[in-house]
Amino acid sequence: MEPMLKMDDVFVVGVCDSYADRTAYAASLVEKAGQKPPLQSSDYRTVLDMDSLDAVVISTSWEYHIQIAVAAMQKGIFTAMEVGGTYNIQACFDLVKTQEETGTPFFFLENCCYGRRELMCLRMARAGVFGEIVHCDGAYRHDLRKEVSFGKENRHYRLSHYLEHNCENYPTHDFGPIAKILGINRGNRMVRLVSMASKARGLRQYIRDNKAEDAALCNTEFTQGDIVTTLITCENGETVTLTLDTTLPRIYSRNFNVRGTKGMYQEDGDYVFLEKDQKDKDIAELDMNPQLLWKNADMYGEQYDSDLWKHKSQGMLAAGHGGMDYLILRSMVAAAKGETYPAIDVYDAAAWMCITALSEQSIRGGNIPVEIPDFTNGKYKNRTQRSRGKYALD
Repeated sequence: MEPMLKMDDVFVVGVCDSYADRTAYAASLVEKAGQKPPLQSSDYRTVLDMDSLDAVVISTSWEYHIQIAVAAMQKGIFTAMEVGGTYNIQACFDLVKTQEETGTPFFFLENCCYGRRELMCLRMARAGVFGEIVHCDGAYRHDLRKEVSFGKENRHYRLSHYLEHNCENYPTHDFGPIAKILGINRGNRMVRLVSMASKARGLRQYIRDNKAEDAALCNTEFTQGDIVTTLITCENGETVTLTLDTTLPRIYSRNFNVRGTKGMYQEDGDYVFLEKDQKDKDIAELDMNPQLLWKNADMYGEQYDSDLWKHKSQGMLAAGHGGMDYLILRSMVAAAKGETYPAIDVYDAAAWMCITALSEQSIRGGNIPVEIPDFTNGKYKNRTQRSRGKYALD
């Protein structure tokens, strides 16, 4: 909400949360921004009944996203929904069905699609620089042990998820940009996946070391495996590996990796390797000293960076996550004002979120292959809906 309050075409008229102190804090931010005091409510239906409402941003705990989005679309309110997976595959079908029946525009707020390197690689892939794309890797590698372990104190929903589920619970940060590169729902689709999970030890060790006074939690067996690996095959022959890694000590990485017949990009090391730019003797040297390529991506960014990053502003960079938050929100506002089709739509949301439910099914069944539904019902083969303008991803 804070970056949106700095936009001169956005007015926050209502805020909602289960906790009154949170709505009070949100309302204070609105007033500090020079806007009128917003409606405060603990019931989202009260906000959706407001006559002055043009759009709603849903950023609750994951399990309520689709429920609220369906209610908003049924009222004809432009619906922007935050990311996360869903444990209920039927909910994905309900989301798509509601959007199709109501015609209400829907926007999925996956900010990593607007990352600088993700947009650069999207342009490079579309230009054929990598050749034919064969494989992509992605990950959500983020040490969340403190956030999860102190979930009760911080009223944070992740704790219950890690106690009750074992799956790829946060697939969209890593898969979203990959899906755009592979043309998922735009001439290509995911066909099936297989998931496997390691044992769960990280949280228990962290709690014993840092929260020993919580006897109940110290003796709790967590369900969520420390490392979850998901393999996806696509109709056009590509493969994707996703990794969830949130309960062991590490530094942050999304391990964004694009592999094609003519070259690659690798986030860890931030380098591009294109066969045309190397000689045989150089490749032999790089095999022994790959660090010589590290941090060379800026050189390719001069040609392939998105204009959104070439002309970045200080306000954009300060908005959060290095600028991605500003770009996804401006893309959403453009769609809400009717200037373009949503850059990340309801079919994208359903396809990316369903990975959570299907990975849980695969793990529970002993790492069995699971078919991935086509939420477009065949329309992906020749879709005409396209985002336009400066924030387009199509």
